[in-house]
Amino acid sequence: MSENKTKPTEVAVEDFLAAVEPERKREEARELDALFRKVTGFNPVMWGPSMIGYGSYHYVYDSGREGDMFATGFSPRKAQHSIYILPGYADYAPVLERLGKHSKGKSCLYVKKLADIDLQVLAELIETGLKDLSAKWPVKPS
Repeated sequence: MSENKTKPTEVAVEDFLAAVEPERKREEARELDALFRKVTGFNPVMWGPSMIGYGSYHYVYDSGREGDMFATGFSPRKAQHSIYILPGYADYAPVLERLGKHSKGKSCLYVKKLADIDLQVLAELIETGLKDLSAKWPVKPS
């Protein structure tokens, strides 16, 4: 079985955030960091070169593949923020309808700018996603 390529690193989150460009994206990334810290109560950890994770869990799939991953987090990508808050096996449609302008993948949201969304609804999604994940895989603080 192949090993998970996304792993925690020793890079300081503050150093990573200070280097995010452009400035608007950097300010929004700091705002997201503050929101994730408040909602989760966890300190952030860099996972791979560009993902900021809060908490972690160990998974074991039916296939036998297993590994560790951050429980929730985000990455301030150039075109949009990737926000990793949806465990992928629950229906969040009613809450997502209240979020604002976004697109989504299986387990993440894509937001071009924070002004397009309701941050209170995002906080609700972070909390709900973490609770649902915790019901399947025990989440450890970071």
